Amino acid sequence: MSAHRQVQDLLDFIDASPSPWHAAACIEQRLQAFQFQRLHEGDAWSLSAGGRYYVIRDDSSVVTFVLGREDLASKGFKLLGAHTDSPGLRVKPQPVLESDKIQRLAVEIYGGPILATFTDRDLSLAGRIAFSQADGSVGSRLLRFDQPLLRLPNLAIHMNRGVNEDGLKLQKQNELALILASAAEQLPANYFRQLLADSAGIDGDSLLSWELNVYDTQKGVFWGTDRLFYADSQLDNLASCHAGLTAMLDASVLNSGNTLVCAFFDHEEIGSESCKGAAGSFLPDVLERIATDCCDRADGYRRALANSFMVSADMAHAYQPGFPGAYEPGHKVIVNHGPAIKINVNHRYASECVSEAEFIRFCRDADVPYQKYAHRGDLPCGSTIGPIASAKLGVRSVDVGSPMWAMHSIRESAGVLDHGYMIRALRAFFCSQ
Repeated sequence: MSAHRQVQDLLDFIDASPSPWHAAACIEQRLQAFQFQRLHEGDAWSLSAGGRYYVIRDDSSVVTFVLGREDLASKGFKLLGAHTDSPGLRVKPQPVLESDKIQRLAVEIYGGPILATFTDRDLSLAGRIAFSQADGSVGSRLLRFDQPLLRLPNLAIHMNRGVNEDGLKLQKQNELALILASAAEQLPANYFRQLLADSAGIDGDSLLSWELNVYDTQKGVFWGTDRLFYADSQLDNLASCHAGLTAMLDASVLNSGNTLVCAFFDHEEIGSESCKGAAGSFLPDVLERIATDCCDRADGYRRALANSFMVSADMAHAYQPGFPGAYEPGHKVIVNHGPAIKINVNHRYASECVSEAEFIRFCRDADVPYQKYAHRGDLPCGSTIGPIASAKLGVRSVDVGSPMWAMHSIRESAGVLDHGYMIRALRAFFCSQ
């Protein structure tokens, strides 16, 4: 598949995934197309060599694996970690604000988005709802409004004369509410709840709760005179999820004989401390159950971990020539010049010199260029699931990412060639001995 076709497939994946719950559903659809079998944590598992499996926890975190034909204790796991969530805005439990003949929705900030980028965009809602079923049990289902439903209009420059000098600053409590409807005529008190219920095809009285993400309805595009750049929402980090999944589903990887694991976690953007985050028990639970089924000795799981390697894939900061002072000299990661190995001496990234060297080996095996990224010394550095999962498992790990611009904007950009490079490097990792 050409680099442009791979990125078009990525854009289709992102556009079908306006929330982490939708992202997990899209991952599941792709896995099922390759005959992966869903396992449930509450059931007994019976695994077969060469078998293809996946587990979903709480609708938005997925661990998928291919059981190798080699001895697991001595060969270990080939682990890939990424995350399904992106920073943005979430609807509050009691969101409706009505004043001055306008109805708005109150929202809460999820993670660390660039708030100014949410203004003047065609926004809508996607996520999941929970409702009471006929037998009294609680059911849930995905919900998405395809049409633009919401907007956060900017204040005119005549009323904010310093915006171009001082930047747009939005007061988080009072100025982020999104316009939903005109209330020139009296709207029903339950207007918003009924809107959700009608979209989900359920009775309004049965709706119990929701988790709704505000998303941009504009689809992903190629741009630039040579179409070597692309833009979409949620590149951080659905681009890494797509690269990892695409690499694992390659025929050469599926038939490599290695035990392959891809873990796609929710809640990375808010610290990973949850039952389905990288700091939770999800991945260790799955790995231990695999080892229990496959290893003869009681110490098989620990031996397997000692012989494992993990790639934490999360997008990297690309050099933006308009802001040269924001970057560490000598570590300017350039778009379309290959994956970045992310290094931080305070271990905000999981890379160390041996794991770094291993990833260089994978890149060389795949004939892929690579770069090294270090954050500017006088700016605080972000982090990833890498240090969290690596510490929890005791597995050697490396943090890598494709270069991108405008990380945490509602509209991010990256390079077409880099996505193909990352897929090739991850393929080499999964097939490595």
